[in-house]
Amino acid sequence: MATAAARDSTTAFLDRLVAIVGPDHVLTGEDDRRFYATDVLRAVEVPLAVVRPGSVEELAAVVAAAHAARAPVVVRGGGASYTDGYTHARPGGITIDPSRLKAIAVDATNAVVTVEAGVTWAELRDALLPQGLRTPFFGPFSGLAATVAGSMSQHSISHGTGIWGVSAESLVGFDLVTGTGELLSTGTPFFRFYGPDLAGLFTGDCGALGVKARVRLKLIRRREAFEALSFNFTSFEAMHAAMQAVAVEALDDENFGLDATLQQGQIGRQKGVAAKAGIAGQVLRGQGSIGAGVKALAKMAIAGERDLKRATYAVHYLAEGVSPAEARDRAARIRELARGEGGEEIPNSVPTVVRAMPFAPLTNTLGPKGERWVPFHALLAHDRVVDFHAALEAHLSANRAAMEALGIIPGRMFMSVGPNAFVYEPTFYWPDARSIYHERVVPADHLASLAAYPENLRARGEVMRLKAEIIALMEAHGAAHFQVGRVYPWLASRDGPSVRLVRAIKAALDPAGILNPGALGL
Repeated sequence: MATAAARDSTTAFLDRLVAIVGPDHVLTGEDDRRFYATDVLRAVEVPLAVVRPGSVEELAAVVAAAHAARAPVVVRGGGASYTDGYTHARPGGITIDPSRLKAIAVDATNAVVTVEAGVTWAELRDALLPQGLRTPFFGPFSGLAATVAGSMSQHSISHGTGIWGVSAESLVGFDLVTGTGELLSTGTPFFRFYGPDLAGLFTGDCGALGVKARVRLKLIRRREAFEALSFNFTSFEAMHAAMQAVAVEALDDENFGLDATLQQGQIGRQKGVAAKAGIAGQVLRGQGSIGAGVKALAKMAIAGERDLKRATYAVHYLAEGVSPAEARDRAARIRELARGEGGEEIPNSVPTVVRAMPFAPLTNTLGPKGERWVPFHALLAHDRVVDFHAALEAHLSANRAAMEALGIIPGRMFMSVGPNAFVYEPTFYWPDARSIYHERVVPADHLASLAAYPENLRARGEVMRLKAEIIALMEAHGAAHFQVGRVYPWLASRDGPSVRLVRAIKAALDPAGILNPGALGL
């Protein structure tokens, strides 16, 4: 039970936060605190309050107040994490919601854009489109909600990853708030690599080393010419060989693979032409000309639901060019490499829609029938991929009876990240009650169309067991990970000198240990 002194201290801390950001931006209601404490999978501790600073100065003052109160600080960006990236490990903390920090400054002359911490990838894309610009990496599939700053803290992949790599590879620099409330800037306003790469230190840190205030990114000219391609492979080994061959030649702007479960579920649930008609306008606009748009829609109409859902291992590509001829040449080479590994070309509806509508509502945080969903992933060296796949298949086979008894359905998604890494992302679906996260994040009309399930602790516990065992299997195959959070054993996998260095940096930047305690294993 809290003592009178502790209650007085908490009241004084909350009063200080209200003085900084105003009473409308310190949320202490039970539902708000529970929502901000819950990621895609679960909640741990519920924060004392949710704080929404309206300027970088307010953000720094909030962190300084938390430092003085020794209160843990967690930043929640778009909220699409599933690795305890923004859940609270300790009581008495605050969650910072940066959604009021929306400034975007485009410096077209120096090809740099600066965004504040609450800017989403979709908002950045909309700001750059009229100028014909984009960032090399331009966001994950969850970019309607995912923030640029959050991606830098977690590492993100998807749009632009084929050629341009992960989110951090488009970074120029940061303005950050340290764990004491001081403002720290990295590099120069236009170039990252001046002396030691301080900006790199804060990428993938899960907010444990600093709170992102502003992010500076490279700009490139948007390429309007593109080709969309899709292939089916009858074996995982053939699919991986083709994806590796394409990646080594740096041909695609974007790629992703799906097993039959995801192709027929999360993707295939879009029911035929009726569902596609809803995004017809975006497809038309995304093609660059009315003629090309009409042609794309006609191909989508011809590609019936049966054709879209029949793939065993489907791989989808977007190849861009400075001209239609370059895009066609890239596509032709992708086609040659895919066919060389036994790939059969199938209708390209999926990548065509992705090009037109790169960011979609967070409907996929539930399964196609309303099931709970959790993904996790491994970044693997290409020479370990096939062995890991075989080991995972064996593990799933050994647990199939238990999974089937509880209604647990596994799926897989894949992606090449540059020439030398392959993402293997298992997922699980299972019947279970929704959380407050789903109730607030999933669009209401979509939520109403899904089945609702009672709480299913037994299935949930089995999923957590399987997840832990498969992560151990990933580690045995030399895996790396994005979104480390408190799920993947990053610190435990480092050598002694690296651990000492990271702990020393943490102590210098965050001497009270208030920034996302437990993240990265710190």
